[in-house]
Amino acid sequence: MNVHTDRPAVAVVILNWNGRHYLEKFFPSLFHSSYPNMRVYVADNGSTDDSLSFLENKYPQTVLLKSSYNRGFAGGYNWALSHIQEELIVVLNSDIEVDSKWIEPIVELFERHKDVAAIQPKILDLNRRSHFEYAGAAGGWIDRLGYPFSRGRIFDVLETDNGQYQSVSEIFWASGAAMFIRRSAFLKVGGFDEFFFAHHEEIDLCWRLQRWGYRILASPDSIVYHVGGGTLPKDNSRKVFLNFRNNLIMLSKNLPLGEACWVIPTRFALDAISAYKNLFSGQSGYFFAVMRSHFAFFGWLIAQKKQSVFSEAPRKTAGLKGLYKESVVWQHFVLGKNRFSEIVSSQNG
Repeated sequence: MNVHTDRPAVAVVILNWNGRHYLEKFFPSLFHSSYPNMRVYVADNGSTDDSLSFLENKYPQTVLLKSSYNRGFAGGYNWALSHIQEELIVVLNSDIEVDSKWIEPIVELFERHKDVAAIQPKILDLNRRSHFEYAGAAGGWIDRLGYPFSRGRIFDVLETDNGQYQSVSEIFWASGAAMFIRRSAFLKVGGFDEFFFAHHEEIDLCWRLQRWGYRILASPDSIVYHVGGGTLPKDNSRKVFLNFRNNLIMLSKNLPLGEACWVIPTRFALDAISAYKNLFSGQSGYFFAVMRSHFAFFGWLIAQKKQSVFSEAPRKTAGLKGLYKESVVWQHFVLGKNRFSEIVSSQNG
């Protein structure tokens, strides 16, 4: 759909890798969107199934961007967005069903707030629509040790959506499962870090956006429904490796040196506790994935070359929105707090 209108053009960009079954299931909701100036792009990451022929036959209005190989989430979107001209872009997972009016509230926010670079809709569980979904829920936060959590999701505990997060709110990060972003801001801060391949790249991006002075918002009036875990299961050792490695890299890139010198060693100790706990529970794959992530982090640290686009803005934590100044690990695993409102009681969530 792309008709002449005075509404800003919105590009919905879906990264696909052998996802014919998801495209077949979720594209109908996308094309029932009521927004009058939307164009849909599918960036294909070197699929070997019949995804492309399915789209060409069933949805010829879709713009296909074809990569000859799998660039990962970060590289795939960087490549795709370099071929797109629209200023307002939606990075959208292929396993998401959208509400018909999911675009309008977010475009309105972008038009009212020129300093906002990215906005996340409310993400609910497709299979339990009364519950928030793991990948972002009602907007992402982070604690002082770099552990991400969300309004509506603390580690694996998901809250029921009872309207408790029905206000537009400033957050630390917007989920890569469904992120609206200004193309100009995305390019200004260097896009996703392609070394990440997948996982934590959107948190790193949003951290850099805040360092550049942009704001990140969550919009409760825009709703999408996510399957989750569509590419890598949560117990997949590859996912464990990427999560732990990329989190350490993100901290190293964005924390002021004085904070990094104590935060990263603390994370190493907590990672080791998690690894040994899983080893003694019979999950040796998890243990070795965490250990490999630590070695890989040191490899990155030794081999990295400074990239000016990642370092021009001052590294900081002071003044960042959506930053919890204590430990969510302590609050959840030691004190037994399972709800966002219980943990972030002293900060406006």
